[in-house]
Formats: sequence, C-alpha cells, structure tokens
Amino acid sequence: MDAVRPADYARAMADQTFSNVVDGRLVPSASGATYDVIDPTTGAVYAQAPMSGQEDVDRAYAAADRAFETWGRTTPKERATALLRLADAIDARAEELNAVECRDTGKPLALTMSEEMPYASDHFRFFAGACRVMEGRAAGEYMTDMTSFIRREPIGVVGQVTPWNYPLLMMIWKVAPAIAAGNTVVLKPSDTTPASSTLLAEIAQEFLPPGVLNVVCGDRDTGRALVSHPTPQMVAITGSVRAGMEVAGAAATDLKRVHLELGGKAPVIVFDDADLAGAATSIAEAGLFNAGQDCTAATRVLVADGVHDEFVAALAEAAAALKTGMPDDEDTYYGPLNNADQLARVAGMVDRLPDHAEVRTGGTRVGDAGYFYAPTVLSGLRQDDEQIQTEIFGPVMTVQTFADEAEALRFANGVQYGLSSSVWTADHARAMRMSARLDFGVVWINTHIPFVSEMPHGGFKHSGYGKDLSMYGLEDYTRIKHVMSSIG
Repeated sequence: MDAVRPADYARAMADQTFSNVVDGRLVPSASGATYDVIDPTTGAVYAQAPMSGQEDVDRAYAAADRAFETWGRTTPKERATALLRLADAIDARAEELNAVECRDTGKPLALTMSEEMPYASDHFRFFAGACRVMEGRAAGEYMTDMTSFIRREPIGVVGQVTPWNYPLLMMIWKVAPAIAAGNTVVLKPSDTTPASSTLLAEIAQEFLPPGVLNVVCGDRDTGRALVSHPTPQMVAITGSVRAGMEVAGAAATDLKRVHLELGGKAPVIVFDDADLAGAATSIAEAGLFNAGQDCTAATRVLVADGVHDEFVAALAEAAAALKTGMPDDEDTYYGPLNNADQLARVAGMVDRLPDHAEVRTGGTRVGDAGYFYAPTVLSGLRQDDEQIQTEIFGPVMTVQTFADEAEALRFANGVQYGLSSSVWTADHARAMRMSARLDFGVVWINTHIPFVSEMPHGGFKHSGYGKDLSMYGLEDYTRIKHVMSSIG
C-alpha cells in the first residue's frame, strides 16, 4: 500500500453515492430521498446516502423474513462455508474496505489497515467455526419413559443498529454471529458513516442468499422504524446509553429480545508498583486510539497518590507525542472526531473544567477545518465532577488520585457504566483481588484494549447487556427449545 495516497483511497476521495442493499440488490430509497454525508476531516459534504423510510424498512424486513425460511434451515457447515468465503473476500479487498472506512471516518490509513482490517475477516472465520461446535446438555430421561433433549435454534429475523466509531468492525460484531446462528438481518449503520457497511453488504451478496443480509441507510427516524417494526424477534444495538434505552423501550412494547452494547467510562487503575513509564505510554495509546471514540478507551485514570506527579507528567508527555492529522499522513495516530456535534461536546467538557482541575496538555481544537481535537490530559479531578461521571468520547484523559485499594475500587465502581477496566500493578494477588471486585464486563491487567474473537465483550449497568464476540456472542443469537418424547 502506498504510504502517501493509495489508489483505493484516491478513488474514495471522489464524490460518492451510496445505496441500500435489500434482497440481494443495490437500491435507492423508495422515495428517492437522500441526505448529505460529511467528511470529518474538512466538514464538507462528500457523499449522498439513501434517506430510508417506512417503506424501505418494510421491504428489507420482508426480504429477511422470506430468506429466513431457507437460511434458518441450513446446516452449520453450509453457513460456515459461506462465512469463510466472505472472509476470504474481505482479505482480498481489504485495502478497498480500509480506504472506504478511512474516507468516511477520517481514521489513519496505515493504523486502521494494521489494527482493524485483520479482525474484519478473523471474526467471520471464528463464527464460521463456532456455529459448527454449538454445545448443549446431553439427552436423558428425567421422567420415567420420557426422553428430553435441547434444541438450540436461530431466533429469526434480527434488526441491528451500529455506531459511527467503528462502522465496519461493529457491523461485523453484530452480523457475523447472527447469520452464523441461522438468523437473517436488517441493519442500519450510523447516518454519518454508511460507506463501509454498504460496501460489505454488497460484497456479501456473492456468498449469501438474497435477503440474508440487508442494509438500510437513514437517520434516527429510520432506526426507530427498524426497532419498532413487528417482524424482528430481536434487536441489537451498539451505541449510546440514551439510544440503548430508547431501543429497549421500543422493543418492550412488542416483547422483542434486546442486545445492548452501550457506553463506557473505563477506570485505569495505576498502583505505585507499576512500571510507570511503560504504563503511561500504553495508556496514552489506549486512550487516544481512534480519537478516544471508543466505549472501552483508557480515558479515566486513577493513580496512587504517591506517584501521581511522576505519572501525570509521563502521561502528558506520551499523549502530546501522539499526532492527530489527515488519514494519509503516515505520522497520524488518530484522526478527527466524527462530527460537529461531537467536537462541540468534547470541547464543552474541557471548557467546563472545574477550578480545582488543570489542563496538563491539549485542551484545544486543532486547525479551522474538520473536527480535530488535540490530545488532552486533565488532572486534579474529583469523583463527582462531570468529566469523571460522563462519557466524553474524545481524545481527553482524566486523572484522579486514590489512597489505597479500597478507595481505588470505590472510585472505579462509582459511575453508571460497567463496560471495561484495567489494573496496572506488579502484585499478582492485588490484580486478582481487583479483578474480582471491579464491576465491569472486562478487566485487563497491565494492558488495556486488546480484543480477540474467542473472548466475550459486553458490560454491566448502563453499559448494557448481552455479549459480542466469542461463543457467548453466538449463543445470544439463539433460542432454546426443550423437546420431550415418550419412549414407553
């Protein structure tokens, strides 16, 4: 790949018109309506996408419903074969997918290619294998002359909504287990980032029967139509807490299953026996990756009071060294924030900093065009401050101190979120004590943010429920049926 401007990225720079993917075909919205897609590096319009309405959602669900009649009865081997072929196609077109993703989001080309694209195909390969090894209880006689066994079946048609921070990967986290389990899908990507979702759906049509995977673009009203529709038996969303609550409320009126992966406010607990220099570098990288637009980002640092000054200085230095810039600049570590509203939100959080807190580095917008924000470290914050309690979702790391393990746990758990956390210490027993008492779905020890297909990801409290990735993620897209037969 050309480090300056690869051909795929150059083509993606041209004005684009995206399409819905319904019943195996690329189609406009039924009304012909479109909306502007904004380039976050410039703030200018660069594409048009379909503004889907109720008729489009109806058509997509009708296609998914028809497809389920056959896809739901395919064998695991048949589904696995299709997913493996799709994974091979993703690898073959990885540079194209990467270029489209970075054009749409402003992510750095080189880093996204190395850190995200390999997982796009790996997740499909994992679920291709996982669907062939589903396990259940052995059949047995729990009543005289009666044999019982368990069937694990697909749920049916599933509605899914994905966010703008990782458009391609979050689509795959949702789609791969759902279709591997035998379900069919209607998915709506974020209105600000439809590019890679529509391209992946287009690629998938070569390997999946028509109607198995459908994508409709649009705004919040499109999403509401998708969630409230009577056809799906389950809805799944990765998004904000507000969006998750709205989805859960709408689904409740029809008793749909709900799968929610929502916001986070990850505590990063640094004890005085940690490798401070190494931790500072790793935490800065994990906090600023993707401009901090990650529910698991290492942005809420708790540091032992005895090493606070040393660690904050090292963290600020490490953060300041990470550059924000254009996607095709090989020195760029992270790109712009996704949209103007998000830039205003992040800037507002810093501008409202209480008097007892301090900006150690950053705290400003970068440039006049696009939505770039400087790597920022804030110190002196207290537990009840807005910047501690509310997800910022930007390249802003906060630092507060703690006196001992008990206080570290009280501060760490003292937020509404429960998605991810990390502990930095040389004391293994301490790490194990902390991991048992941290009220978060993921606990990393002396690292932060790695994911693998085999391990589950999902949170507690306002971070939602249900698991992505792993066998647990696959099981979430199945239902359990008890079958009892008389043998007397």
